[in-house]
Amino acid sequence: MRSSARSPRAFTLIELLVVISIIALIVAILLPSLSGARRQGQSIQCLARLSQLGMGWHMYADDYDDVAVPGRYGNLAGGASNPANFYDVGSGLKFRPRWIALMGKYVGAVAFENPLPADRQDYDHKVYQCPSVPDWMDERNHAYGYNHQFLGNARMTNGRFHNFPVNRSKITSFASTVMAADTLGTAAGFAPENRKPYNNNGTDFAELANHGWTLDPPRLKPESEHGSGDPGSPRTAVDPRHMNKSNVIFCDGHGETATPRRLGYRTDAAGAYVDDAAEDRPHNREFSGTGRDTDPPLPPT
Repeated sequence: MRSSARSPRAFTLIELLVVISIIALIVAILLPSLSGARRQGQSIQCLARLSQLGMGWHMYADDYDDVAVPGRYGNLAGGASNPANFYDVGSGLKFRPRWIALMGKYVGAVAFENPLPADRQDYDHKVYQCPSVPDWMDERNHAYGYNHQFLGNARMTNGRFHNFPVNRSKITSFASTVMAADTLGTAAGFAPENRKPYNNNGTDFAELANHGWTLDPPRLKPESEHGSGDPGSPRTAVDPRHMNKSNVIFCDGHGETATPRRLGYRTDAAGAYVDDAAEDRPHNREFSGTGRDTDPPLPPT
């Protein structure tokens, strides 16, 4: 006797192709949204990490008689053989650490497991990592730059600091003064098409994040310090790596995601950041500490 149950009908080739096409169409529609959500998540995580480190800025000033953390202490005679060039970063003494490592120890984010008597070393703690550029972890060529020209430039010329110490009480507009932000390093002075890939141990001005620990203000004078401070160095500037915006932490502790233009920066027709311009001028209102467009302090002569 035959079974009354019918055998399931298989898809025809045409039906199968239609189903595959529909699935492919749905995936194509969703992919940009998923990619955008991922980039948004990276931006939020980056800003949270930068904000966490930023809390250490006030703690440092509390410990050092109201003096804001310098971008990096000047190189005293003797270099690594001079104990006065070593500073506590929470896990030991480090040779001339950058600003972010000096702040990190105050918020439980020790920068180096084993500090080395070297000019550069990779950060070990995840909080120093921007998720959008996770390999930018060299302390010199780093993802985050500091507003050192206004807040604390301890580079030295003829035995004199460029702009240090800077008392925290000198700042009159904490909420509108950039402390730190995503940075392009000296590659900012080049058109995007001429910028080179990141090099962890690199020294090429055109490489992304070269001397990224510095963040020059938008408007510079011809005699202003630029980037690395070396002769011929291009300027540094913010990196709009988060959907054409940069993550910024301000001196009052709040964070924002802002366009370079909102922060006062301007670029030329090729996309390179400019120091000044006759029209549509860059301005330092978000960097000066007073809300005014003042010139950055000049190195001593």
